[in-house]
Amino acid sequence: MEAKKAASANLENQKGFFTLLGFVVVLGFVYIFFEWSDKEVEVYTDDMSQIVFEEEEMVVQTQQQLTPPPPAPEVPVEVPPEIKVTDKEVASSTDAFNSESKPTDVIAPPPPPPAPVAKPVEKDDDVIFVAVEKAPEFPGGTDALYKFLNKNLNYPAAAKESGIQGRVICQFVVNKDGSIVDVVVVRGVDPDLDKEAVAVIKKMPNWIPGEQSRKKVRCKFTLPVVFKLS
Repeated sequence: MEAKKAASANLENQKGFFTLLGFVVVLGFVYIFFEWSDKEVEVYTDDMSQIVFEEEEMVVQTQQQLTPPPPAPEVPVEVPPEIKVTDKEVASSTDAFNSESKPTDVIAPPPPPPAPVAKPVEKDDDVIFVAVEKAPEFPGGTDALYKFLNKNLNYPAAAKESGIQGRVICQFVVNKDGSIVDVVVVRGVDPDLDKEAVAVIKKMPNWIPGEQSRKKVRCKFTLPVVFKLS
């Protein structure tokens, strides 16, 4: 005969409720466990930092006092004795120095440079001008000069027979007194004609000298002498 139970007393009907309740309780314990572990760790960390801080405060830096070394012993300084020098000793030492300082070999001074050679100063009479303010002139002018040449010029016979003619350029110097010197042929034509041109110039009377700064000076003059057959 089977025993009959009431439906309210049957635990199988409340199996799901108790299972859910068991999960809730387990989760609660798990939550409490994790919370308790975090708190313990934080407290432990705070305690260690406090302990370390207290240990740091307790450390006191000390410095070892070193005893200074003993002072070095004073070395006595020897003072040299005073030396007294008499006048005689000073005089003898001065003479010895002077004798040693004098050279044994005397070097002769170099000879003086030669005196500059003075150039000869040219006198005003020796200066010959090429161009002057007032040129020298034949007495009576150019017309009188041509008349003198035509009258005193002799045509050489050899040159005349050979038919030689031309212009001989002569040059001479007119002195301050008008005299004619240093007659030369600058450009010749024939030896006979050149010789005759120099001879006729030397026959000329004194010229009117040239002037420079209102003073009579020696002047060089160029004169062409023309030989022409008619």
